Amino acid sequence: MNDMQRIPCVILRGGTSKGIYLKANHLPQDKEKRDKMILEIFGSPDVRQIDGLGGADPLASKVAIIGPSSHPDANVDYTFGQVSINDHYIDYSGNCGNISSGVGPFAIDEGFVAATEPTTTVRIHNTNTGKILIAEVPTENGRAKVTGDCKIDGVPGTGAKIMMDFSGTAGSVTNKLLPTDKPVDTIQTSVGQLEISIVDVSNPCVFVRAKDVGMTGRETPQEINGDPKLLALMEEIRAQATVMIGMAPDIATATAKSPAFPMVAFVAPAADYIDFTTGKTIKKEQVDFLSRMMFMQVLHKTYPGTGTACTGAAAKIPGTIVHEAIPHIESIDVIRIGHPAGVIEIEAAFENGNLSRAAFARTARRILEGYVFVRNG
Repeated sequence: MNDMQRIPCVILRGGTSKGIYLKANHLPQDKEKRDKMILEIFGSPDVRQIDGLGGADPLASKVAIIGPSSHPDANVDYTFGQVSINDHYIDYSGNCGNISSGVGPFAIDEGFVAATEPTTTVRIHNTNTGKILIAEVPTENGRAKVTGDCKIDGVPGTGAKIMMDFSGTAGSVTNKLLPTDKPVDTIQTSVGQLEISIVDVSNPCVFVRAKDVGMTGRETPQEINGDPKLLALMEEIRAQATVMIGMAPDIATATAKSPAFPMVAFVAPAADYIDFTTGKTIKKEQVDFLSRMMFMQVLHKTYPGTGTACTGAAAKIPGTIVHEAIPHIESIDVIRIGHPAGVIEIEAAFENGNLSRAAFARTARRILEGYVFVRNG
């Protein structure tokens, strides 16, 4: 196969996403050549990604590039890319919390970090945001442990609990917890004026009341993704916020060049709803509020990790739309977010006005290691 070259790779599930993990030194230094190679690895652009390793779903079309740390306070550098399925494009404008949860185990198993039992702390420099993430990874016999009794909704079975603390990521893109300096802003949309909250932890996120966009907060992915008018409105809101916080010069560029970040969510008070993956009812008493978060212009089927950290922080900021959705927020430190496939918990706290804790549990599993073949040239 003189016309092909092989690249070492690992396919790894991190949280409720699945990614291809590559070492930086196995990729071209030139960014244009690097991205061309990554797109070929995934089989993009193609709706089925039939000629590559991509899963033909935004939650399985993600790349993690790992290398030695360039930051004095971190163990490894980690670059996240959301690989477009339909276009020749990789979005590096933000991070993915679920894929982040696989970085610690990858770093341990690949020898970037020495294992210390029973838990190894891995300090991760996310190059997308310039922020430090902390992963507390269970370890056994010199490797990341996989088995355990931690259950996360959206993933079958159980695994070893990895605690991910994103408290060091406040102001990830904008250098401000509240990018507009206000807990609530008013924007003009095609359906009239809407109030939104923009918060920047891990990734900037935009929050709107479900009732303000004609929803209840209990909707399934099928209901949301089958409503083109709602999808267009949510992208309209997201794109406006992207411009407001300086991530794009105009709305068209926001959609074309920053389709993944910021993310946008609609929230509602706690209520009974159906887990679309199991058909079981999740009771109002099991959650503190409901949230449905969009990702790449469709509804996220569970809840993104970075969105979890940002949502938890937003819940603790008086005046935000998330804060108002939880009547008892001041009395709790572990916030239960009701999402389409269950519940995710986030530990959130502030000390002296600074975010001191934004931690949630994930599991991760190495699925495959080997070589992926790409064309020469």
